[in-house]
Amino acid sequence: MKEENGCISHFEVFTTMAFLLFADENVDFAVIEAGLGGARDATNIISSSGLVASVITTVGEEHLAALGGSLETIAMAKAGIIKQDRPLVLGGPFVPHIERIIRDKAVAMNSPVVSAYDTGNKCTMKSFSILNGRPCQICDILIQVVKDMKMSCKLHDVKLQMLGDHQLQNAATATCVALVLRNLGWSISDKSIRYGLEDTYLLGRSQFLTSEEAEVLGLTGSTVLLDGAHTKESAKALMNTIRMAFPKAQLVFVVAMASDKDHVGFAREILSGVHVETVVLTEAAIAGGVTRTTPASLLRDSWIKASGELGIGIVHDGMAEYSELLKEQPVGSESNLGDGKTVLATESCLKGCLRTANQILSRRGDEKRVIVFTGSLHIAASVLASLAG
Repeated sequence: MKEENGCISHFEVFTTMAFLLFADENVDFAVIEAGLGGARDATNIISSSGLVASVITTVGEEHLAALGGSLETIAMAKAGIIKQDRPLVLGGPFVPHIERIIRDKAVAMNSPVVSAYDTGNKCTMKSFSILNGRPCQICDILIQVVKDMKMSCKLHDVKLQMLGDHQLQNAATATCVALVLRNLGWSISDKSIRYGLEDTYLLGRSQFLTSEEAEVLGLTGSTVLLDGAHTKESAKALMNTIRMAFPKAQLVFVVAMASDKDHVGFAREILSGVHVETVVLTEAAIAGGVTRTTPASLLRDSWIKASGELGIGIVHDGMAEYSELLKEQPVGSESNLGDGKTVLATESCLKGCLRTANQILSRRGDEKRVIVFTGSLHIAASVLASLAG
């Protein structure tokens, strides 16, 4: 309350609006995602009688300082959403002692536990394909649960629009939740689960723009990906996905981040994945304001530090060499390539980012290129807002 000047927070306002909307629409199920931990989160006002199941997907270092400073305290905070006698679904995988903290809380609350990564389950990514002009991954999701709650489901050749191993694990977790509901008496067929998984997409998460949308942004011929990754764990997952789907493409990243994130850790994961051609660092309003926005100049310092730790050569906009890169020269000219170094630029707005990205990419001719907007869901939202006019 002190940090919010005695007022309710931006997140609390939107949480209240969501609950009111769900009530007005008389929804059958409401999926409520905690914003910060769980135990003391604004969303955690639901009693056991109003809860069907709790879900804990992973335990990472996000909001470390606010949640006690360790993975153990974060696990305890997340375990706060477990309610008396209500099932708990675990996504995982978890470090063993972290999982023990969560399971001990489940035992104390008499909550049956279903784990999406139990040895009886098998989830396999088989191939990539194109569905309705966008990439998708073809997967098998085989669930066989025998502990606490008995349930099974075999789904072959599921076409997931959400890409990456982490999204496959999320799909397995969602399948387990659906099976829990079925176990509790809801009529949910395997066919319905498949349809739900294949029809699922999230704006700003593994979202590929159409070629028409890319053209509106002035990025004709580029594959444009929006992904709200903002932790080092999600950055690693993002890079794994890009490596699998676009192993030979030239990569350009446009990054904006909140001030409470691990900027160096995020940069390290992006730079250590594959060669990155260009990174354009910018700013986006966070939670309706700029108080949590990281200045592009500070982000640049973090990326310079990360590149130094990794031994990666960079050319940034504080160097004379950078100015030479942007001079008009023939397409494909070797003098434009930065001698294999990563180009690091800063811009104050999205329009400037698009201009800089185009300016540098124009030197690459017809080579396959992927432009990734990431670091925050807010930069993804800025891109979508620009498309909406």
